[in-house]
Amino acid sequence: MASTINVAMIGARFMGKAHSNAYLQVGKFFDPAVRPVMKAVCSRDLAGTQAFAEQFGWERAETDWQDVVAADDIGLVDVCTPGDTHALISIAAAKAGKHVFCEKPLANSLADALKMLAAVREAGVRHMVNFNYRRCPAVSLARQMVEAGEIGEVRQWRATYLQDWLVDPESPYSWRMDKSIAGSGAHGDLNAHAIDLARFITGDEITQVVGDMKTFVEERPYPDGSGSGVGASGAAGAKGKGKVTVDDASIFLARFAGGAIGTFEATRMAPGRKNFNRFEVSGSRGSLVWNFEDMNVLEYYSTDDPTARQGFRRIMATESDHPYVGAWWPPGHLLGYEHSFVHGVYDLLQAIASGDDVAPDFRDGAQCVAVLEAVEASVAAGSWQNVAAVE
Repeated sequence: MASTINVAMIGARFMGKAHSNAYLQVGKFFDPAVRPVMKAVCSRDLAGTQAFAEQFGWERAETDWQDVVAADDIGLVDVCTPGDTHALISIAAAKAGKHVFCEKPLANSLADALKMLAAVREAGVRHMVNFNYRRCPAVSLARQMVEAGEIGEVRQWRATYLQDWLVDPESPYSWRMDKSIAGSGAHGDLNAHAIDLARFITGDEITQVVGDMKTFVEERPYPDGSGSGVGASGAAGAKGKGKVTVDDASIFLARFAGGAIGTFEATRMAPGRKNFNRFEVSGSRGSLVWNFEDMNVLEYYSTDDPTARQGFRRIMATESDHPYVGAWWPPGHLLGYEHSFVHGVYDLLQAIASGDDVAPDFRDGAQCVAVLEAVEASVAAGSWQNVAAVE
C-alpha cells in the first residue's frame, strides 16, 4: 500500500475549496506514491472553519496557523492565504521540516520570495507554487510541441488575461483592493499566471520589461456580508467606502533572453470577459493558441502543411496520450478548472515520494515575482527595466 502524508491547509475560502477538492480526488483517479490525509484546516473564524472542515472532509479545524505548522503530525503545509502572509507561513513551515505548497504569486515582494526560496532549500523540503494553468492538458501539450520544435524558433508571445468582476463601481471592497495585503491588483493576480505560462511554454526567461497600470475606480463600498464578487471579504455591516490601492488593469511589453518579444495585458475591467486567459505564441514555422474559456482545445498552425491545406487546426486535448488525461474520461469528455489542481497535487505528491524537484517550484515563483516587480518599477520610472535573475 502507498504511504501517506498528513496535510494542513492554511486558508479556507475560494482557493481552499479548490485545493480541498484536489486532495479528495487525487487518490480516486490517480495512484500517487504517497497519499494525502486531510488532517487540519486553519482559518481565523472557528465556526466557519469547522463548517468548512465538515463539508470538505478535513479531520480538524484550527485557528492558529503557527500551532498547525509546528504540529508533529503534519508533513505538508498548503498555503492558501492572501499574499502578505505567504512568506511568514511558508518559512515557518520549512523551518519545521514540512513540505510547502503555496498559492501564487509566491510573495508580495522579491525580497520575501527570495527568503522563502532560501528557507525551503536550506530545509531540503519539496516546494511548489500553484500555477495551476500549466497543468491543463492542452497547455502541457503546447509545452511539449514547442520543446519538440514544432513551431520552430519562438519569436513572439501574446498574453491577455481579462475578467469583468470589477466593472461595476459598486462591486464591494475586499482585501484584493488593499496593496498591503494583496501586493497588487490585476497585475499580480492575473499577469502572474501569464508570466508563468510564458516561461513554461517558451522555456525562456523575460529579461526586460516596460509597462503601465491604471486604477479606474479609486473607492469601493464595503461589503454587506453577502459574499458577492470573486474577492468579497464578508465584512458584514461595514459602512462607507474603502480606498483602492491596487491596479485595475496592467499592460507591459517584454524582451526574452532568446530574442523573442512579448505583450501582456491583465484587467478586471473588461465587460463580458469572465476568465479569458489566452496566449498565442508565434514561431518561425508555426503558431499555438490557447484560451482557458475553451481549455480543452489547443489551436495549431504549421507552415509545413501544404499551401492548399494550411490553416489553424483544433486539437481536442482529451485523448488518453495527452498529459494527465488518461486518468480521467474517454476522449471528448471534457475536463474543467478543478482538474488542474488535482494534477498539481498529484505531481507534488510524486515528488515528495521520490525526493525529486517539482515544477513550478519556489525558484519559478520568485522569478515570476521578479518580473512583476520590474514592471512596477518601470511604471514608476517610465522606462525599460531589467528583470533580476533568480538563481
